[in-house]
Amino acid sequence: VQLVESGGGSVQAGGSLRLSCAASGYTYTMAWFRQAPGKEREGVAAVDSERRTSYADSVKGRFTISKDNAKNTLYLQMNSLKPEDTAMYYCAAISRRYIRYPPLIDDEYTYWGRGTQVTVS
Repeated sequence: VQLVESGGGSVQAGGSLRLSCAASGYTYTMAWFRQAPGKEREGVAAVDSERRTSYADSVKGRFTISKDNAKNTLYLQMNSLKPEDTAMYYCAAISRRYIRYPPLIDDEYTYWGRGTQVTVS
């Protein structure tokens, strides 16, 4: 499965962006991760085909993840953006259903996109 992200860009603090990730095939669980310069990659949000979701505490109430199963596309609506949201955002996926909520652990994911840059000033 190939993943291609789009929708990144530069925005002022308080603004919004919508990221998209097009998958070449169906995957059950998908997620967004991000990595800022000099920092470790962190999980942002995850969703599965049953629409169960997980969010990092730092983005709860501001970001919304969604998945269009028919289009094999993942989205991340980011509102009230802060400078600390600046990072490369990566789409990840795995063809697996988790008993509990979809994980925000990068080692769990098999497929990865190349990333899209988000800069908040």
